[in-house]
Amino acid sequence: MFPEADLSSCSNHVLSIHLRQYFVNTDDTVTQKIVVRKNSARGTHFRRAGPRQRVYFQPDEVNAAIVTCGGLCPGLNTVIRELVCGLYDMYGVTSVVGIEGGYKGFYSRNTVTLTPKSVNDIHKRGGTILGTSRGGHDTAKIVDSLQDRGINQVYIIGGDGTQQGASVIYEEVRRRGLKCAVVGVPKTIDNDIAVIDKSFGFDTAVEEAQRAINAAHVEAESAENGIGVVKLMGRNSGFIAMYATLASRDVDCCLIPESPFYLEGKGGLLEFVEKRLKDSGHMVIVVAEGAGQDLIAQSMNFVDTQDASGNKLLLDVGLWLSQKIKDHFKKKTNFPITLKYIDPTYMIRAVRSNASDNVYCTLLAHSALHGAMAGYSGFTVAPVNGRHAYIPFYRITEKQNKVVITDRMWARVLCSTNQPCFLSHEDVENMKHDDDERHHLHNTQLLDGSPAKCSPNCNGSAGAE
Repeated sequence: MFPEADLSSCSNHVLSIHLRQYFVNTDDTVTQKIVVRKNSARGTHFRRAGPRQRVYFQPDEVNAAIVTCGGLCPGLNTVIRELVCGLYDMYGVTSVVGIEGGYKGFYSRNTVTLTPKSVNDIHKRGGTILGTSRGGHDTAKIVDSLQDRGINQVYIIGGDGTQQGASVIYEEVRRRGLKCAVVGVPKTIDNDIAVIDKSFGFDTAVEEAQRAINAAHVEAESAENGIGVVKLMGRNSGFIAMYATLASRDVDCCLIPESPFYLEGKGGLLEFVEKRLKDSGHMVIVVAEGAGQDLIAQSMNFVDTQDASGNKLLLDVGLWLSQKIKDHFKKKTNFPITLKYIDPTYMIRAVRSNASDNVYCTLLAHSALHGAMAGYSGFTVAPVNGRHAYIPFYRITEKQNKVVITDRMWARVLCSTNQPCFLSHEDVENMKHDDDERHHLHNTQLLDGSPAKCSPNCNGSAGAE
């Protein structure tokens, strides 16, 4: 252990006045799985997030930096605001800067000073006041910048790729023996980050998606054999499409990356569309952007390419599916259709966060700064089974969170839409078997979920507390 300041003796801090009775015991942990089987092992536990009675950083020595990376997401400005206000108001920190333009801003741009006054109303706006970008990660240049600027707390807000970058930065900071807390705040509108309950912006996205679905339903219902197709975000995970479908109750078919489908033949999507139109006279299809990519690639001889973040560039499944449906019904006599395609992607991700996401972003920011002030590093913060926890970077970057189509939530979608699952009974049973195997492997690994501590000296050591 290394010297720590006793926060309970700092009476000039708002934290010591209002939150003294809420200090978190350093031994408190949060379990990753709360539903276990009779013979399951103890499993993985993470440090519980929250204010500690003893802190590692004195307020007047803190020089904090905040950066936003990757795509836009509702709630970014709220996280920025609450990090700044929390550091100032709860701990008495007076030096917080923003890094503009994502990772490359560390070495290509000047910083901008952030104060409670300058960020006072930014939570009422969409986007990020710091700007963002994809790519631009140069570990050596970034850590050089941290060292040259004397930054000893860095808050990195971004998705799984950004968190992987944060992990590399943390390792380099640790290697150099720098006294610098590297903290992540997970951001992905797709809700595809593993371990955590959900990511901020997701609730807003589901709510905003209702506008597009409602418009598609009105268009479809108002036309003879009307079809509304709505493409929602979800590169590898179909959570937005799934929850938006459940929330709407006007959707007749939901297509996600995790559940393969086929177009032609008995039991295919086109047969289902035709049957639903004959029964109801209209229908709404919600499709996640990553669904059906294998089918599109086969029909177009598409060669994989990537964006600056290393993400596979996707073809527009909404346009492709709409055209396939039109082509199918052109071959039918006396079966005219009217199809409307809606893509609200950028409208959804650019809006301000709703009330629930604003509250959630506040909690994330507070948990993050409490961890940094206590001297933890190399972690991201988020709720796990309803309790905020400090999760080592490697834990959330091991895999992506995906819809489990053998789970009851997907079954609820199928019951709501009355669509076929497009999978054989044998396929479903095989998926269940794979899930059982993963469950067994996960619960036989006794792994510690503790984040590291900031290096107290220049030897680069950073063990778990």
